[in-house]
Parts: sequence; structure tokens; C-alpha cells
Amino acid sequence: MSVPEAKFKINAKEGIVELEGTVTFVDKHLEKFEELFNSAIREAMGMGVEQGLSKQEEIYKKSLPLHTETKLSAIQTNNTRHSSSKQSLTLPPIPVDLKANEDKIGLREFYAQKKPSNHYEKAAVFAYYLSHFNKKTEIRYGELLSCYEEVDEKKPSVFDIVKNSIRYKGWLEPGYDKFATRLTISGENFVKFDLPPQKARWSNKTHATQTSLNR
Repeated sequence: MSVPEAKFKINAKEGIVELEGTVTFVDKHLEKFEELFNSAIREAMGMGVEQGLSKQEEIYKKSLPLHTETKLSAIQTNNTRHSSSKQSLTLPPIPVDLKANEDKIGLREFYAQKKPSNHYEKAAVFAYYLSHFNKKTEIRYGELLSCYEEVDEKKPSVFDIVKNSIRYKGWLEPGYDKFATRLTISGENFVKFDLPPQKARWSNKTHATQTSLNR
């Protein structure tokens, strides 16, 4: 009796593995074919799940109202901008003459006279000093940082201070250079006439008046 020819058949659709041949042939190769078959099934199932999720996402987006989908896109764009905005530029201080001489007062003394109380007032005082005593038409951001170092004050984000001072205070305005600013007339008047704060002057005057009345 002749030995039947060995052969095998895999039906992935129905999940069937068929082997024909001698007992030795079947025992030798069945485990290997089952392993290959199960691996192929797992891979096919994984691809099917991934495609199914993508299809569900596509169906979900199509079911959204137009304004909702636009809002989602805007949120994604804002998140991207937010992450990129964290990488802020770092500018080094630019050397500038801030010491007293025969022609001008030193920045430290001028700063002590004006007594600025926040970074916006400080930036205006520095811009005033550099404009009037150093005769600068534009003040570079690095020069403002040197002013902070000269008066031994903690340096802020000069980009934010200048930007917000331009937008909300009106004491500074953009310069021709990308990293430069100029003192406005409003800023000049503020430093010249309103610093130190008038409230402190009034309180001293009131105190002096009360003292004279008590006498």
C-alpha cells in the first residue's frame, strides 16, 4: 500500500488547519503550523482593531457639528503654539555706562530717588535714564537687563515687561530694532513727575500740616 502524499491547507477565514500525511509528518509539523497560523490570526485581528478605531474616529468626526470640529482644531493649534512658546529667547545683558560722572547722575542714585515699585515702573525709569542721561534714541532689551544688574534687582522676563508696558501702560513703544524700545511722552511724564508716588508726598505734607496745627 502506497503512502499518501503529504500536504497541508490553511483556511484563515474559517480558522482551519488541515494536514495530510504520515503520523510522523503530522506530529512533526502540526505544532509549527498552528503557531504560524495563530500568529497570523493575531496580526490580522490587530490590524482589524486599528482600522476599526480609525473608522470609528472618522465616523465620530463626521457626526460632530461644524463649529465643534472647528473648535477642536483651534484647541489643537493653540496647544501647539503653547508648547512652542515655552522656548523663550534668552538675551544677555549689554554693557552700558551707568556710573556717575561730571555730566550725569549714576543710575543707582537716580533709581533711589524715583523709588519704582514694580517691574513696569523700573523699566520706565531705566528707559528714562538711558534716554536722557545716556542720550540713547532706542533702548535695547540687553541694556535694560544691565540696569537691573546695576541696581542689584532680580531680572524679569524683559520681553513680557516691555510688551505689557507698551500694551497696558503706554510708557514704552516698539523700537525699530526687534529687541529695542523707546520711551514715550507718557512714560517720560510718569518718571519725571509721578515718581516717587504722589500719594507718599501728600501723606508727608498732611502729616506736617497736622503737626503744625497741634503746636
